Amino acid sequence: MRAKGWATSFPVHRGVREARRWTAERLDSLRWTTDAPDTAHSVLLTVSELVTNAHVHAHSGAGLVLTWDGRCLHVSVADSDPCLPAPRDPSREATSGRGLAIIDALADAWEAHSFHGGKTITACFHPLVTPAPHAARSHSGPPSGESPDA
Repeated sequence: MRAKGWATSFPVHRGVREARRWTAERLDSLRWTTDAPDTAHSVLLTVSELVTNAHVHAHSGAGLVLTWDGRCLHVSVADSDPCLPAPRDPSREATSGRGLAIIDALADAWEAHSFHGGKTITACFHPLVTPAPHAARSHSGPPSGESPDA
């Protein structure tokens, strides 16, 4: 399989909703929304968190790149703040500070890199394919309650 990739940017005024919609369209093209819906949901939540962080904490637009290499969907968001994020232990009353913990729980892996003029956070997702409800189940041995010689 050849790698696929998409890139766009979201200025602060275009917001998180547009980033989720754009990402959902790409996931549809990969059939993740039907074949791996739980993973697709995790990707969309991660995009929301990363784009929100770019807008709120970096006060910048967010560059969003999705790259599918056949094994992992790399979700990368770049912003103009070179300071790398640090996980926090928010209090119960805090209304923010849980983004990295959410990404850590959802993604198979993630990393952050600073570069001249900003940083990029990349999360990797392996699709967990949900079996079709009508998929045949293999059965070995006799039905319950019958002997093999019956």
